[in-house]
Amino acid sequence: MFYPEEGTVFLIDKPIDWTSFDTVNLVRALFNRFYGIRKLKVGHAGTLDPLATGLLILCTGPMTKQIEDFQAQVKTYTGTMLLGQTTPTFDLESEPDAFFPTDDITAEQIDAARKQFIGDIKQHPPKYSAIKIKGKRAFDYARSDEEIELKARDIHIDDFKVSTERFPELDFEVTCSKGTYIRSLAHDFGKALGNGACLKSLRRTRIGDFKVEDAWQLDDLRTAIIESGEDYKKYLLTKETK
Repeated sequence: MFYPEEGTVFLIDKPIDWTSFDTVNLVRALFNRFYGIRKLKVGHAGTLDPLATGLLILCTGPMTKQIEDFQAQVKTYTGTMLLGQTTPTFDLESEPDAFFPTDDITAEQIDAARKQFIGDIKQHPPKYSAIKIKGKRAFDYARSDEEIELKARDIHIDDFKVSTERFPELDFEVTCSKGTYIRSLAHDFGKALGNGACLKSLRRTRIGDFKVEDAWQLDDLRTAIIESGEDYKKYLLTKETK
């Protein structure tokens, strides 16, 4: 049984093609329907793109006040970059807009490029992102072909490992600060090689001390909320009679 109105933290393994807000809305709707809670505050600590999977922290009730603390923690991601092409969204959510030969790229060049992104760096967010500029999302400007200036941000990358075993696909693991866009990292990595790259897949495995191995699968959480709903209602009746 859960106590969402008293404040709960859920670790969820977000599936592919779900937005972070889809997940929030599902949890809110489940507690509404099966717990009878009409107005429940639910929020998430750090957006994952629809094509990304992995750890998403959801908070309910008073625990939503802790969201900024969770967002500020260091995060770890694993994923795959695809060399030899770029896309407008910096991932495979859009069609390629340029292609590059990759035959002459060496493992040594890849390692040298990798090292450029460790430590304190400046990074431009993707133009297809949810950043607000003058009250409008950056992706709305991009979709209407309006030119906007996205200022570079200061970020920190603690560690960045890149494997060449499946070249021209490069598997990676990165541990980084709040505000890091892994799509931008992939795009910038391609530029550092004098080539092009985009993000093929991404999975968030860790936020601070929270690990994806400890997270709920969405179907399992849905079942648990449904099955515990009647027990919660009995619990409320017991409280009212005391």
